[in-house]
Amino acid sequence: MDKLSLYQQQFLEYLAQNNRVVEPVNLYEPIHYILNLGGKRIRPILTLMGADIFGSTPEEALPAALAVEVFHNFSLVHDDIMDAAPLRRGKATVHTKWDINTGILSGDAMLIQAYQNFEAYAPELFLQLAKLFSKTALEVCEGQQYDVDFETRSDVTQDEYLHMITFKTAVLVGAAFQMGAIVAERDQKEQEAIYEYGKLLGIAFQLQDDYLDAFGNPETFGKQVGGDIIENKKTYLYLKAIELGSTSQKKELLYLFSDAFDGGAVGKIENAKQLFIETNAAEATQKLIKEYTEKAFEKVDTLAISQENKQLLIDFGVYLMNRRV
Repeated sequence: MDKLSLYQQQFLEYLAQNNRVVEPVNLYEPIHYILNLGGKRIRPILTLMGADIFGSTPEEALPAALAVEVFHNFSLVHDDIMDAAPLRRGKATVHTKWDINTGILSGDAMLIQAYQNFEAYAPELFLQLAKLFSKTALEVCEGQQYDVDFETRSDVTQDEYLHMITFKTAVLVGAAFQMGAIVAERDQKEQEAIYEYGKLLGIAFQLQDDYLDAFGNPETFGKQVGGDIIENKKTYLYLKAIELGSTSQKKELLYLFSDAFDGGAVGKIENAKQLFIETNAAEATQKLIKEYTEKAFEKVDTLAISQENKQLLIDFGVYLMNRRV
C-alpha cells in the first residue's frame, strides 16, 4: 500500500496549505478543527488514485480531492448534530466542542468551500465535476433522510437498507473515483466503470463500518462503539438478525430497539451484540461484505488500465474489506 501512503501524504500537504483559520474565527476554526481530526483520508485518496491510474497525475486532481474531503467532513458535522454524537475520530464533535449553531453554520460554509475547489479547472472540466458533485451531494442527503426515517420504523427491509447506504455512503466513494477519471479526461464508459467499482466498494465499506460499530475496538474505532444500537439504527446486522432469529430472539431485538427498553446503554449494546452473534447475523454481514468487494473486483477487469493499476485497485479493496479497528 506504499502508493496509497504517497497519495495520502500529497493530499495532507495540500490540505495544510488550504485549511487556514481566517476571520471570523468562530466560523473557520471549527472547519480547521474537523479537517485536522485525522482519519485515513480514503475518499480524497481515491480521487488522486483515479487520476493517476487513468494517465493524469495526482497533483492535477488535488483540488477535486479537497472538494471530496471537505464535503465528506461537512456531512459528518451535520450527521453528528443529528445523531447527538459526542465523539468523532476519538475527539469531541464540533457541536460538542462549540455549540449546535456553530456546527450548522460552519458546516454550511464547508459545503460552499467544497464547490469553490472546482474553480481550479477549465470550464468543461468544472462543469463535469460540478454536475457529478451536485448529483452525489443530493443523493447523500437523501440517504441521510432514509437513515433518519428508518430509526422510527420497524418494517425496514434489507433492500431498503442497502439502498440507503448506497446513497448515504457508496455514491461518494464512486464519485471520488470518477472525479479522478474526469480530471484525466477519460471517456464516459471508463468513468462509469470506475464509478461502479467505487460504489460497490463503498457498499462493502459501509457494511464493514456498521459491523465495526458493534464489534470494533473502542480504543481505535474513533467513534462511540455501539452508537448505531443506541440510536435504534436498522443496520444489516439488525435486519439479518430479525430474519434469522427465533421467535423469542426477534421479540427481544424488537424490545431492545424500541423506546420501551430501559436497561441502559451498556446493557442494550451488549444484549444486541450477543443476539447478532447467536443468530449468525454477524457472520452473514461479513459474508455480504466479501460479496460486494468481489463484485467491485469484477469491474476492474473492464478498465483499460495497466495490470499494475488493476492490482492497485484490488489491493485497496482487500485492505478495506479486512479493516479490523
